[in-house]
Amino acid sequence: MQQLGNANFENYIGATEGFSEMAYQMTSHVLTLGYAVMLAGLLYFVLTIKNVDKKFQMSNILSGVVMVSAFLLLYVQAGNWTDSFTFDMDRGKYFLSPGADLFNNGYRYLNWLIDVPMLLFQILFVVKLTTSKVSTVRNWFWFSGAMMIITGYIGQYYEVSNPTLFFIWGAVSTVFFFHILYLMHKVIKQGKEGIPPKAQKILGHIWTIFLVSWFLYPGAYLMPYLGGFDGFLFNESGVVGRQITYTIADVSSKVIYGVLLGHLAVTLSRHHAHNTETVD
Repeated sequence: MQQLGNANFENYIGATEGFSEMAYQMTSHVLTLGYAVMLAGLLYFVLTIKNVDKKFQMSNILSGVVMVSAFLLLYVQAGNWTDSFTFDMDRGKYFLSPGADLFNNGYRYLNWLIDVPMLLFQILFVVKLTTSKVSTVRNWFWFSGAMMIITGYIGQYYEVSNPTLFFIWGAVSTVFFFHILYLMHKVIKQGKEGIPPKAQKILGHIWTIFLVSWFLYPGAYLMPYLGGFDGFLFNESGVVGRQITYTIADVSSKVIYGVLLGHLAVTLSRHHAHNTETVD
């Protein structure tokens, strides 16, 4: 299988076993769903920005930027899938197209390199930190977010050609991953101080969706080796499962997370307006 070098395992499956009609179409459809949801999310964040106080509107703006970035790169990746594999009438499956560009999950990593820092920054425009300096937290978010994506990006190229390097780079990426979780937990814990119970509850939901969605990413990264080096998902089921997992994670960590932040901003805006009216 070394003739494909550092290609992602999707290409090895496409070159050897091929994809059934169901597996090929499911992957194509879930990639299409991914960028379509981002476009719908963009429309939502544009239309709801007027509902929040001006001091919180940057969160909506950053969500909009994330949606544009995700839409464009996921659109390209969906096209990359359809260009990389063609149907073989004799064998009744889709196989790697001779001379075509290989399918590459690197598009997702490029998207995350843009989106992850903004997803982390935008909560800082809604919650108020009580003890930590915003600039310090922002800088750590940027550094750990970028390093997590870059090291994961390097690692994914070795998932078939050199599993040892694949796991080493994945482990390095995981260190930054857990540092981000630590920082986000601290931000949410401090953000709950001094805000109404309803807003505290929304912050709790934000932490839950953040935690669940972010843990899906390492699962998708490791998909070819679930069950060991001869993993039971090193096949077309693993390919479909990986793209479904990545898409669910992207929709949850970007769209749903952004909607919850917007809901929190609306709640805090109303609370602020009510307190102002009471004082007047």
